[in-house]
Amino acid sequence: MIPWNDIDTIMFDMDGTLLDLHFDNYFWLTFVPQIYSQTHGIDEQAAYDLVMAKNLAVRGSLEWYCLDYWEQELKLDIKQLKARIKHKISIRPNVEALLRELQSQDKRLLLITNAHPASLAIKMEQSGISDYFHERISSHSLKLAKEHHGFWETLKALEPYDPERTILFDDSLPVLRQAQREGIRHLFGIHQPDSKRPALATDEFPQIRDFIEVLPSVIGKADVVIKEG
Repeated sequence: MIPWNDIDTIMFDMDGTLLDLHFDNYFWLTFVPQIYSQTHGIDEQAAYDLVMAKNLAVRGSLEWYCLDYWEQELKLDIKQLKARIKHKISIRPNVEALLRELQSQDKRLLLITNAHPASLAIKMEQSGISDYFHERISSHSLKLAKEHHGFWETLKALEPYDPERTILFDDSLPVLRQAQREGIRHLFGIHQPDSKRPALATDEFPQIRDFIEVLPSVIGKADVVIKEG
């Protein structure tokens, strides 16, 4: 149960939280290695191994999320490649139902993402959920990834909020842990960020399976199904 009356600020992650993480996993694990193989004339398995090695070298850093960085590293037009398969971007179940209801209440809705601004723009245009938020903030504007020390405190300069009256939904355990260290009181993970992959097995934070579970108007009601659109 979420004490919605005690919450003023609602923060949502984007990839794996509002949007199905399958797009990103497909993009980096399948599509980019295929294109790298074709562009640079190497075996596809070798291309996959190279992309994964480069990925692991910067995982969790701001560069890991930076499309400009990857364009330099891979000598590929990553932004154009993302746009090419944007039709694969999809919203998780009942996301819009929750956003519509929260938008009608006296609360501040924020999208806080590690995604590069170019990726954020593509996904907002394709998903159509941009206008639900008062602000859409990329961690690149703070020059810190969300899982890094000081991010949530630094965020207050852009978007003042009371951590005691704030809720964060995010599929990343490192991000949730850092938010917890910096005092955000209400923290929720995501049970299955990628609909095509196994669920995350953790009881460290309560997890959302479907956003209908936390819809203020139906909390406590059983067997309620809301369709998008």
